[in-house]
Amino acid sequence: MAHLDIDVFWSFRSPWSYLATPRLRALQEDYDVTVNFRAVYPIAIRTPDFFATVNPMWPGYLMKDVHRCAEFLGLPFKWPSPDPVQQYRGDDGRARTAPEQPYIYELTRLGIVAAEMQRGIEFADEVSRVIWGGTQNWHEGGHLAEAASRAGLDLAAMKTIVAEEADRLEAVISANQAAHTEAGHWGVPTVAFQGEPFFGQDRLDVLKWRLQQHGLEPRKA
Repeated sequence: MAHLDIDVFWSFRSPWSYLATPRLRALQEDYDVTVNFRAVYPIAIRTPDFFATVNPMWPGYLMKDVHRCAEFLGLPFKWPSPDPVQQYRGDDGRARTAPEQPYIYELTRLGIVAAEMQRGIEFADEVSRVIWGGTQNWHEGGHLAEAASRAGLDLAAMKTIVAEEADRLEAVISANQAAHTEAGHWGVPTVAFQGEPFFGQDRLDVLKWRLQQHGLEPRKA
């Protein structure tokens, strides 16, 4: 059977992306499929007004559901401190995206560099475990460097590329976001396979079923 490829549109601020990533990494490790990791900016950056217009019941349900899903999957979960996207409360009590964003731009550009080094899903898995798994001040000390090392990468070298090639990396992110839209969904994680989008961490079993229809096979030892 032919080797298979999937595109994964993914955000460092998405709890659902975090919950999906161990299974996507395992899919690539266990089966003859390449996971093309395509980092995009979270909706709070792409659509800053989203939180001002969403149904007011949505945030409360999100928090209940994400904790429940994490428990179901056996993954540690705590809302990040600091949040990868800085927000504040408006006069109406709804979240607003702050003008200054010290974390999400560099994180997303690092994700692009990791993908170019063929370690994208591994980097996403290790870093999101730090951000979403309960590590306080994940941005300080050696937390991210150690996560990158576990993914087989050198964070210092990656940061040099980010500093020197920011415009090029932004162009890649923009291309990823355009491809995300073209794939047929706006949310993350979205997996695209042969023109078909699979949105959400709860669609990975359906994705695997579709891949099996196209000849998905275990990797040979």
